[in-house]
Amino acid sequence: MPYPTQPTASHFINGTYVEDTAGAEIPVIYPATGEQIAVVHEATPAIVEQAITSAKAAQKAWAAMSGTERGRILRRAADMIRERNYDLSVLETYDTGKPMSETLYVDATSGADALEYFGGLAGSLTGEHIQLGEDWVYTRREALGLCVGIGAWNYPTQIACWKGAPALACGNAMIFKPSETTPLCALKVAEILHEAGLPAGLYNVIQGTGAVGAPLVTDPRVDKVSLTGSVPTGRKVYAAAAEGIKHVTMELGGKSPLIIFDDASLEDAVGGAILANFYSSGQVCSNGTRVFVQKGIKEAFVKRLHERLQTVVMGDPLDEATNFGPMVSERQMQIVQGFIEKGKAEGARLVCGGERVGTEGFFLEPTVFADVTDSMTIATDEIFGPVMSVLDFETEDEAIARANATEFGLSAGVFTTDLARGHRVIAQMEAGSCFINSYNDAPVEAPFGGAKNSGVGRENSKAAIEHYSQMKSVYVRMGAVDAPF
Repeated sequence: MPYPTQPTASHFINGTYVEDTAGAEIPVIYPATGEQIAVVHEATPAIVEQAITSAKAAQKAWAAMSGTERGRILRRAADMIRERNYDLSVLETYDTGKPMSETLYVDATSGADALEYFGGLAGSLTGEHIQLGEDWVYTRREALGLCVGIGAWNYPTQIACWKGAPALACGNAMIFKPSETTPLCALKVAEILHEAGLPAGLYNVIQGTGAVGAPLVTDPRVDKVSLTGSVPTGRKVYAAAAEGIKHVTMELGGKSPLIIFDDASLEDAVGGAILANFYSSGQVCSNGTRVFVQKGIKEAFVKRLHERLQTVVMGDPLDEATNFGPMVSERQMQIVQGFIEKGKAEGARLVCGGERVGTEGFFLEPTVFADVTDSMTIATDEIFGPVMSVLDFETEDEAIARANATEFGLSAGVFTTDLARGHRVIAQMEAGSCFINSYNDAPVEAPFGGAKNSGVGRENSKAAIEHYSQMKSVYVRMGAVDAPF
């Protein structure tokens, strides 16, 4: 590799890199070529114990610091991430296969945004005073203690920061377990936080599969679990955390609707559908993969979409001219290929794509199916790949009812030039993160999260503070106690 992809060691614990080769080997595969670029070792029980012990030992002193002091360190780390954005983006590209044309602008930079935002918020995390005659109550916002973050493979740098920033701002310690598919980037986040002045033990990264996540989630010393992942994984983690009455945030999957009315700007609607289906090769949980297009413009929409997809540049992700990368792994590619075959078998019309490209790496063409019906597998199941389903509709009420007929509720989008209709339709969507004449914008200032089976709790914005802290109320009596006996 022209770039050093083998990390110093597999884990980052108590402010330093730590190795334990007794753990099973986890090969790191570059999705663009299929070659192995690094190897890490799964955390052993000794590594898990070391991470928990160091985090617990460091947390109380960190919580005792002022929020302003904590925030200063987070903001310093944000500046360092931005200074090193190019190198971090290269590593993210090797880790995920996403093209540099994305990683340079979206991944480490959004992680830095989170550290800066919560760093700025940390000093404002105060309680309130409530006067009750001569008596009064005051509240204290306090840390939860030890938080565990479990990451997904599609945005490893971003997720490491989206979970770490609010946790640290509130005075918690964190143990972060990245996906075993993309183990490299979170180590750099931990290294930079430590270099920025974060005391040792407060942000630890340990590698592994669900076999490592399970003992973290169930350990009685852990106070909070935050997972980004699939609904089946979420159910298991949620149930395990519930056993210990732990605080939980779940950011899970989706099968989100994108509703395009016939008065919409065709070019903007096509652009929105592309962002909602093919950015990051379709590997985005909030993607609007059920594209409901009003019948009046359906054929024009499909025709223009097909034309614009001919301009896709697929190739070396390290070339900034490339704008479409491979799937993250061979297994994920095969899962998506299975869905494409089901789409064909169930009678959907294949507009374009549907094929693997080349034999090296895990590239799939952007794929569009039209004439999709609500009951087809490609319209009901989360695919997590570059497969768009185009469905027809006639009336607004019909579109709303069909859009909501799903177990998921992560996102929803509407394209229309009638803003009253845009707001009216979005108000009826059973989803947490919604868009009007746009799709997949996720600034740190806005809450992000789902309804129904798509999750519980919110990441980002001031709302995240509620999920990484707890409120203590203190009643103060200023006069004599009046007891009955």
